[in-house]
Amino acid sequence: MILRVLNFVVIGALVLAAAYVYRIKFDSTVQAERLAKIRSEVRRERDTIAALRAEWGELDNPGRIEALAKRFLPLNPIAPVQFDSLDELPERPPQLVKPGSTDPIGSMIENLQEPAAATGSIAEAAKPAAEPAPPESPAAAAADLAAVKSGRLDR
Repeated sequence: MILRVLNFVVIGALVLAAAYVYRIKFDSTVQAERLAKIRSEVRRERDTIAALRAEWGELDNPGRIEALAKRFLPLNPIAPVQFDSLDELPERPPQLVKPGSTDPIGSMIENLQEPAAATGSIAEAAKPAAEPAPPESPAAAAADLAAVKSGRLDR
């Protein structure tokens, strides 16, 4: 009788061990599939990176950039008269941030009210303020709008 119970316990242990081995095999299969999927994604990303690097090399080609610059930018060669000596340079622009300021943006905003200093260019003479035009009547404004729409301005 004890031998029979022992046989049933051993058979039960073998069944449980087989179930555990099957579970481990199934988990390893799932992990292998996941690994294969990740490897294919990595391969695809590497191919994409290689294609983008090739495209970048093509777009970054100096000959291509030079041709585009000649085609779309109205650039002229530098003339010798465009250079000036160091004594002719304008004075240093005003410092907008006071040294030792704890709030540089606040001090820049405070300094906006101060008159701006010239940076070497000739300031234009102050033009007198134009007087505002008298307000038009609604009928005159409608007539102007109609003239603009029709393409003729007689006034």
